[in-house]
Amino acid sequence: MNGLSGAAEFSHFTGGRLRPECRLELGVRLNRKGFTLIELFVVVVVIGLLASIMLPQAQGFRHRAMESSMKSDLRTLAMHEEAHYYDWTTYTDDLVVLANSGFNPSPDVTVTVNEATFLGWSATIQHAQLLVECYMFVGNAAPVGTAVNEGAVSCS
Repeated sequence: MNGLSGAAEFSHFTGGRLRPECRLELGVRLNRKGFTLIELFVVVVVIGLLASIMLPQAQGFRHRAMESSMKSDLRTLAMHEEAHYYDWTTYTDDLVVLANSGFNPSPDVTVTVNEATFLGWSATIQHAQLLVECYMFVGNAAPVGTAVNEGAVSCS
């Protein structure tokens, strides 16, 4: 003998294949195919735990992204209002006029120009999937919502 155990010696001389009756050595299976039910269950539980941790975080990312798009839309509205004022010396509450100049709010966003005169304007913006509203006012327009600083976007 060359120091190999019986099963190892047999597998060495037969190219690594063991007869079914030789597959067990000291209670350990040498040729194992597939996974046990317990192993599969553990994997499913771990995936479930990871998903339950990540889902609320992903929802938060979506909400922050939607709020960010609303703020961006208000800043874009301000730019288009100023361009309209430059051309006509008055602000407009007509969203069609602003759309013709290139203002296009994000999908699922509703823009309302509350007040628009030659002295200033105010607007409110809402997203269909959020309970949050954002506000902005410029000039002598009455502040709306939680907006307290002229030209600054405020959300609540």
